[in-house]
Amino acid sequence: MAFFKPVDNAFYELFQTSASHLVEGAGILAEILDVDADREDVARRMRDAEHRCDETTHEIAKRVNNTFVTPFDREDIYSLASGLDDVMDHMEEAVDLTNLYEVRALPVEVAEQVEVLQRCAEITAEAMPRLRSMKDLSEFWIEINRLENAGDKSFRNILALLFSGKYDALEVLKIKDVVESLESAVDAFERVANIIEQIHAKES
Repeated sequence: MAFFKPVDNAFYELFQTSASHLVEGAGILAEILDVDADREDVARRMRDAEHRCDETTHEIAKRVNNTFVTPFDREDIYSLASGLDDVMDHMEEAVDLTNLYEVRALPVEVAEQVEVLQRCAEITAEAMPRLRSMKDLSEFWIEINRLENAGDKSFRNILALLFSGKYDALEVLKIKDVVESLESAVDAFERVANIIEQIHAKES
C-alpha cells in the first residue's frame, strides 16, 4: 500500500515543463528559415529538445502508474501528455526532413506556419499553470482554434505556390513533406487544446 498517496501536484509542474519544451522546440524550428543556418546543428539541438520532451512524457506516465489519486482522470493525463509530445515529434520531423532532404531554401510563406507554431507554443505554456484552478482557460482553446485556422490557410497557400510551376518536381516533393509536418504540428496543438477543454468540462 506504500504507493497510495495524496493527489500528486507534480503533474502540473510536469505539464508546464512539457509545454516549455515546445516553446524551445518552436524557437529552434524557426532557425530553419535562415538559409545560412547550420542545418546539422539545428537538427541536433532539435533532437535533444525532442529527447527531453520524451523524458518528461515518460515521467508523467510513470507518475500516473504510481499515484493513487491523480489531479484528474488518468486517461486525460495520458492524452494530454501524449498530445504535447506529438507536437514536438512533428516539429522535430520538419527540421529533420529539411536537413535530410537538403532543402536549399523554404518559401518565405513557410514563416507564417512557423509563427503560428511559435504562438501556439507560447500560449500553451501560459495556459498550463491554470490547470490547477481550471479557471480562465476558454481564451486559450479559442485562440488555439483561431491559430489553427490561420495555419490551415497558410498551408493551402503554400501548396498553391508549390504547384504553381515555380519549383521543379523534386523540390516540390521535398518542401511539401516539410510543410505537411508543420501542418501536423499545428493540428496537434489543436488536439491539445481540445483535450484541455474536455478536462475543463469534466472538472468544472
